[in-house]
Amino acid sequence: MSAVSIHLDIVSAEGQLFSGLVELIVANGSQGELGILYNHAPLLTALKPGTVKITLQGGEEEFFYVSGGMLEVQPSLVTIFADTAVRAHDLDEASAQQAQQRARVALENRTGEIEYGRAASELAEAAAQIAAIQKLRKQAKR
Repeated sequence: MSAVSIHLDIVSAEGQLFSGLVELIVANGSQGELGILYNHAPLLTALKPGTVKITLQGGEEEFFYVSGGMLEVQPSLVTIFADTAVRAHDLDEASAQQAQQRARVALENRTGEIEYGRAASELAEAAAQIAAIQKLRKQAKR
């Protein structure tokens, strides 16, 4: 017997990245990791930068990276409105590591609160991208 599915849309400023039926959505909400199944209570929460894992009908898993945004759960539809979203396998680890190093240098050389906030945000985003790449690697080894 297969699980009941719910429709998911993942959209960003660049356009729609995913639209389809899924059995499970796992994302990093503002209060921690959450899982969304069919018949979940309505919900609206901010998303932290990180991995969104979806389980498609039949059990296949897909991973996406979102840099933040909102997750909305309605009775028959879940929508992720991401600031930026990419399929996890499209992330470039070398670029993410370079961005992480640039952010660390900027933090060390900061001259004002705005620069510190921007560098801290960039560091968090780069770290989240690297974590998403590592999760994808672990999944591929299974």
